[in-house]
Amino acid sequence: MSPPSPRTGFLAVVSGPSGSGKTTLCRKAVETDGCFHSISCTTRAPRTGEVDGVDYHFLSRDEFLARTVRGDFLEWARVHGNFYGTLRSDVLDHIEAGRDVVMDIDVQGAQLVRACEDPFIRAAVIDIFILPPSMAELESRLSGRGTESEDQLRLRLYNALDEMRHWREYRYTIVSGSPDEDLERFLCLLRAARLRTAGLRTPEGLLGGEAATAADDEPTPPRREPELFS
Repeated sequence: MSPPSPRTGFLAVVSGPSGSGKTTLCRKAVETDGCFHSISCTTRAPRTGEVDGVDYHFLSRDEFLARTVRGDFLEWARVHGNFYGTLRSDVLDHIEAGRDVVMDIDVQGAQLVRACEDPFIRAAVIDIFILPPSMAELESRLSGRGTESEDQLRLRLYNALDEMRHWREYRYTIVSGSPDEDLERFLCLLRAARLRTAGLRTPEGLLGGEAATAADDEPTPPRREPELFS
């Protein structure tokens, strides 16, 4: 039996408009930094090359709505005319075991995660917005994918403007540059998150058996503010 992790995992909530590169960053974090990528559920049709259970969990509309009623989703929202959601089971087990989870979700989903009633989830969240350098660059990236019709492209650009109005709601923002620059900045944020006091468990024996528990339970004394104008 492996020893317990010295910390709980974090939940990195990553948002940005379509074409910002958020999904690629999350996948790179899995490949290079040992994170777990939460796979979203969606009712949209798979694109060419997408695999069920790898890129998304593809659900029918009826199945998706039934799971919302059962409370299976940590968050869910309707985006671009389709439903998207994150399964609670894809997140909780990992962060409790000390494994870090990255999830790329829209701004509506991020708002729901921040407002989650579970204090364990709220304490684990770090939120990051990926901001494109310009609308011209964003349009170039989207049109270069070749996966959307003209109408779909216009809808995504329209929605991108609305999503980007929310970037100041996030603790961290990466203004997108080259793929290598974005990944370096992203990984720096994830590595720093592992040092957060809120995620660390008291090392066994550091304060001595029962004393450690008692110390953890003591209320923090009130902070004395400096007297600037005495």
